[in-house]
Amino acid sequence: MADRLGANRWFAPLPAALRDAIAAAASPRALAPGQWVYGQGDEDTGIVMVVDGLLRLETVVDERTVLIGVARAGTAFGQSRRHGGGPRIVTARAGPPSRVVTVGDSALGRIAVDQPAIWHAVSTLVYAQLDASVHGLAEMLALPPIARIAARLRPFAEDGAAPLSQADLAELCGLSRKTTSVHLATLEAAGAIARGYGSIRLTDPDMLARFCAAETV
Repeated sequence: MADRLGANRWFAPLPAALRDAIAAAASPRALAPGQWVYGQGDEDTGIVMVVDGLLRLETVVDERTVLIGVARAGTAFGQSRRHGGGPRIVTARAGPPSRVVTVGDSALGRIAVDQPAIWHAVSTLVYAQLDASVHGLAEMLALPPIARIAARLRPFAEDGAAPLSQADLAELCGLSRKTTSVHLATLEAAGAIARGYGSIRLTDPDMLARFCAAETV
């Protein structure tokens, strides 16, 4: 399990003893497309680490399900109720077939008996999620549409492609599908991306990065 999680950006920097304890308590899961890891409002909290695939993070607004983020392979997310946290605030489900490793609250408590540093690690993860949320909100407020789209695609550069439909990308950027399609065509004409069915290939990450800067568009 520790080898499987070696590429996870939250897990990898932890002290070896803590990594071993987490690996021993973790539960692997294989997910079919659309299968939930957990739902918004669930009382059972804990940590999710994405081994491969991609998870959709969704919330409900006025009875409409809204895609607010994605979790790629190598990332982790979640929280704990044990130190003032609340129930799950999003629904997490697989986009394509995915594999995850989960560490629930009860497992975190067992780890903490010998490894109290787990709570610092969880707090660091929660802070990272807050930082990403604030940064994403700032992009939505400050960047023009094409820069907003480029910024959403750029984290996938190391993967070579973003497994997102144009509809998904429009929702993540707070734009209409038509507006998103127009700007994707501009990015494609510039050589930054190549559109495909259900995914967007990133052909020139440097060009994409230039479009992320508001002053260049």
